[in-house]
Amino acid sequence: MKIAFETRRRFAAAPLALALLAAFGAGAASAQDTVKIGFTGPLSGGAALYGKNVVNGIEMAIKEINAAGLEVGGKKVKLELVALDDKYAPAEAAINARRLVQQYQTPAVFVPHSGGIYAMQAFNEQEKFIVMAYSSTPKITQTGNKLTIRIPPTFDSYIEPFTNYEMKKYGKKVGMLPGDHEYAKNWSALFEPAWKKAGGTVVSNNPMSYNRSADFYSGVSRVLAEKPDVLFIGGPSEPTALVVKQARELGFKGGFLIMDQAKFDEMAKVTGGLAMLDGSIGVLPVSDNDRPGAKAFTVAYRKVYGEDKAPTTESSYNYTLTHALAAAMKLAGTTTDAAAIRAKMGDALTKLPKELNAGDFTGVDASGGTLLDPPVGIVEGGKIKPASLSALMK
Repeated sequence: MKIAFETRRRFAAAPLALALLAAFGAGAASAQDTVKIGFTGPLSGGAALYGKNVVNGIEMAIKEINAAGLEVGGKKVKLELVALDDKYAPAEAAINARRLVQQYQTPAVFVPHSGGIYAMQAFNEQEKFIVMAYSSTPKITQTGNKLTIRIPPTFDSYIEPFTNYEMKKYGKKVGMLPGDHEYAKNWSALFEPAWKKAGGTVVSNNPMSYNRSADFYSGVSRVLAEKPDVLFIGGPSEPTALVVKQARELGFKGGFLIMDQAKFDEMAKVTGGLAMLDGSIGVLPVSDNDRPGAKAFTVAYRKVYGEDKAPTTESSYNYTLTHALAAAMKLAGTTTDAAAIRAKMGDALTKLPKELNAGDFTGVDASGGTLLDPPVGIVEGGKIKPASLSALMK
């Protein structure tokens, strides 16, 4: 009877022991919190490569942060990216952002197009998440939104030096062939009066759908019929390169003033090298940048994605800002208070080690824009020549 009683007591205690073991195991597993970081951008269509480059930079930084270990407010934290495709559509970006915040509780959402940024700024302060805005449109940080970080420098800083270079080298007649997306519209709205103010003439303005077309011959022909000295072009790298290629095939001999969204190294893959890009001015490819942060990023990027892969500005800048976001969480002592994290972004950027600061950022201004002296690239004699924006302004 005693044996039977002991057996029954042991069986009765078993569920309690299992429950305690499960509770202990769950507590150990939750010792490391997982924080979701959001992304919405083009992952399909003509701008898919552009969106993937942004994602690559964010993912690379997250892997490094997790490998090194992140502790926020005394808790170990693991970051995880949730990336959603918005097909470059502002309305889809807004839907994705709400899903990211409500379903995944993301304290920050990266978005690489101005239309999506504007759509998200309509509600991000109310829903308390940071818009990590990868767009150089000045208006982004002129709205007074207190939970926005603009990652690249504003494009208006490029207009005067780019204009001066092309006018001196080729002439004062420009033909405009920008994309028809929101970002290109914003660029065009500031570029056209600036070109005229500098003494130039706009002979034609023909926006085209860079994201939905692969044949630009009719639009390019229409602009070239007005005999421009310079073509103003820009959108994602691949379609922008097609515009260059088709313009050269139609006999255009002038220069190209290229918006900062397109990158020479990616364009060269479409144009078959840099020869067609001769006389162009745009942003400097990361792999041609000799600054310490850019060099370190280039080596690290190729180790992760392959020696044949060219790192891009959007990859490097979003990589740096992801590191800064994690550092800001640590400084703020929170992964959920968006306002507190946003307030520490400037300090986080200035304290980043040089090898993590691929853009040589020096901080964040009062409106939420990053501070830096961006490198510029000029294609001459089939080679890319680097220059700083500040040097071109002298």
